[in-house]
Amino acid sequence: MKKYAAIDIGSNAIRLLIVSVPSNNSLKQYRKLNLVRVPIRLGGDVFIKNKISKNKGNQLIDALKSFKILMNINKVDKYKICATSAMREASNSKKIIKAVYDKLKLNINIITGKEEASVIANIFIKDYNHYNNLLYIDVGGGSTELTIINEGNIIASKSFKIGTVRMLNNLINENIWLEYKNWIKDNTENYDNISTIASGGNANKLLRISEKKIAEPISISLLKEIYEDLKMHSFEERVLKLNLNPDRADVIIPATKIYLRSMKFSNSKKIIIPRIGLVDGIIRKIDSNKNYGDKLSK
Repeated sequence: MKKYAAIDIGSNAIRLLIVSVPSNNSLKQYRKLNLVRVPIRLGGDVFIKNKISKNKGNQLIDALKSFKILMNINKVDKYKICATSAMREASNSKKIIKAVYDKLKLNINIITGKEEASVIANIFIKDYNHYNNLLYIDVGGGSTELTIINEGNIIASKSFKIGTVRMLNNLINENIWLEYKNWIKDNTENYDNISTIASGGNANKLLRISEKKIAEPISISLLKEIYEDLKMHSFEERVLKLNLNPDRADVIIPATKIYLRSMKFSNSKKIIIPRIGLVDGIIRKIDSNKNYGDKLSK
């Protein structure tokens, strides 16, 4: 058995996934050994002050130190750390990456929005090719990645600076929304019966609230009902009654708004949530590409 680890340094949280896979993984089987999420909101610093604060930087190092301990305990063969929107935009990201390497000997890779989208979209191409036309949406704290997939082929993809943490801080103007709307309309107008696929922590919570099974379609009307119900509850009620973590209870409303707008712009009537995220895509890429990933140092 091989063991791989993927770390996603996002704008709203940091995630670690450790899996084991058979040496001959022809069936693409992955067994989850550890899945850890730490609520460090780097985007709260970056999107307002353009840099990661000393406190958040130290929290990041502490989290990665804990993750390295877990990787060592699990005897991980290869790992990959990918940082997204917040680290892409932070003026001091290079300094933090160096500090992490100096203290922990861990390599952080900042990936583009397009690369972020493609890493996950490739899962949908292989696992959901029975849907002819797909609009894949990955909503993060700092950005939303869109990919149009037709009959198993990526037609177009783009990253927009539209994210839940930005929305909470009123950092998105109407021009960006107009560009977002026009891009979806222009790239989906030639396709009928588009199904939306959503990834990310907020999508996973919406799946639980909907009481649907994994990958069971959720109608746009049901998603609208969930959205209106979420808005009726106060922050405290969303935490206590709906059992949402505090760092999820605020961002789930703007995330749902992004999904609904995207579906409206593409004339999509249903959304599918397979509970897959960037860490899952990273794991598959490590497994399929011998040159992808890093060896864990002591």
